[in-house]
Amino acid sequence: MRTRIKICGITRAEDARAAARAGCDAIGLVFYDRSPRAVDVEQALAVAHAVPPFVTRVGLFMDADAERVRQVMARVPLEVLQFHGGESPDYCEAFGRTYLKAVPMAGSETPEAFMARYAGAQGFLLDSHGAGQAGGTGQTFDWGRWPTGSPQSLVLAGGLHPDNVAEAVRQTRPWAVDVSSGVESSPGVKDARRMIRFISEVRRVDREQTPTDA
Repeated sequence: MRTRIKICGITRAEDARAAARAGCDAIGLVFYDRSPRAVDVEQALAVAHAVPPFVTRVGLFMDADAERVRQVMARVPLEVLQFHGGESPDYCEAFGRTYLKAVPMAGSETPEAFMARYAGAQGFLLDSHGAGQAGGTGQTFDWGRWPTGSPQSLVLAGGLHPDNVAEAVRQTRPWAVDVSSGVESSPGVKDARRMIRFISEVRRVDREQTPTDA
């Protein structure tokens, strides 16, 4: 299986183009004002228009007013929504758009119990933050808590970078990985060489784990 790769927290059109050239499958736009990677609608439009065909544009929100989400959706071409806060299942499904729900792996609830409440989610992003907290901390969580055998499409996030993503993929075998600060030169500014290294490491593990003909 090929591990999908999302580069999150893109704030500049040139970084979106570099991420796409490096081979990412998706880019993330953060619409959470307290994040150092937050973008306004005009910035998001510039990034979204720089993304080539077949690279998915994901909009990240955290406990946003529903009208704010709708306003962004009306202006910015987003294929997927990603919710990082305490949003209810009804809230997440109200926008009629494919969505991912972030699972706070530092919370007290098991990931299995958390995910069971969001039957309408297309997938889940397991991150290192606690309940009510934002991601993007640069911290990992215990990959031994990964829900093995889950029928859901699971995305691994939290503290990933070029030097640890290979081992992370080996241990968890996620559907996708999500990286933000681990490929930056400063908050919100991506480093093209780090993105290339990150993606190369993921692809290397994919090749290792692909069966070959006898």
